[in-house]
Amino acid sequence: MENNTVLGRFAPSPTGRMHAGNIFAALMSWLIVKAQGGRMVLRIEDLDRDRSRSSFADQVMRDFEMLGLFWDEGPYYQQNRDEAYEAAFKKLEERGLVYPCFCTRADLHAASAPHRGEKLVYPGTCRNLSPEDIERRESERKPSWRMIVPDEEYAFEDMVQGPFSQRLDRDCGDFVIRRSDGLFAYQLASVVDDAAQGVNCIVRGMDLLVSTPQQIYLQDMLGFGHCTYAHVPLIVGERDRRLSKRDRDAALDELLRIHGTPAAIVGHVAFIAGLIPEEAPLMPGDLLGCFELGALNSLFPDKVQILWR
Repeated sequence: MENNTVLGRFAPSPTGRMHAGNIFAALMSWLIVKAQGGRMVLRIEDLDRDRSRSSFADQVMRDFEMLGLFWDEGPYYQQNRDEAYEAAFKKLEERGLVYPCFCTRADLHAASAPHRGEKLVYPGTCRNLSPEDIERRESERKPSWRMIVPDEEYAFEDMVQGPFSQRLDRDCGDFVIRRSDGLFAYQLASVVDDAAQGVNCIVRGMDLLVSTPQQIYLQDMLGFGHCTYAHVPLIVGERDRRLSKRDRDAALDELLRIHGTPAAIVGHVAFIAGLIPEEAPLMPGDLLGCFELGALNSLFPDKVQILWR
């Protein structure tokens, strides 16, 4: 494959069946990538061993196919990628960019400053522990591992949101790349997998916008190329409350019961999101013919939220 090929991804977590928000994000990813003549990778993000189920992974693949959201490569799974994540972790460790953190959740909430709503900024509590302190604390609890961030600004141009920047030390602080149970964190795993699989166009929900500067920093520290990004609005059940599997009317099985066909579901989601002026049954391939990539920046009146109905 040539280096200039646009390669996007579906990256579902196999923890339950899809809802309207998942469908919308996947639809937008497929449209943006295919409008550039690109290809899609399917990656099952099953890092969370406790919640991930193979039955859910099988179901989500059948659901993607039913909805006309076909992929060109994969499926790839994260559960068999520990060696690659370990190699990246060791590379960062050898450069002195990671350190053990013994803070509990209670410690973090007590010491961290809230930023951008839900986000807490880590104050560097464990960054400069002495070897003696580390040895003593390791006898009491297993640490997570944090990535040291610089006092630099990381900026990029988002295809939907426009310019976005973050000064890492002030806006996020040192962030976890390996959990205390030994599992690798989303930030590290997704960056390593995107590079290995050639993904260079990432389309996902607005809630992950604040993670992107951290991932660009990780790309730089690991010697990977940068991606293009499009962070689409979240479909919400009500203002400031994202959809979840508790919203039964937005769950895929309930959508099938209400609307009857996959084309009717896609058409309803597209209409709610403002992709089409009138609701009508259609499949992603039908939408592609009227999708204008150049109008993406002005497509959504509210770039943060879309109210489900």
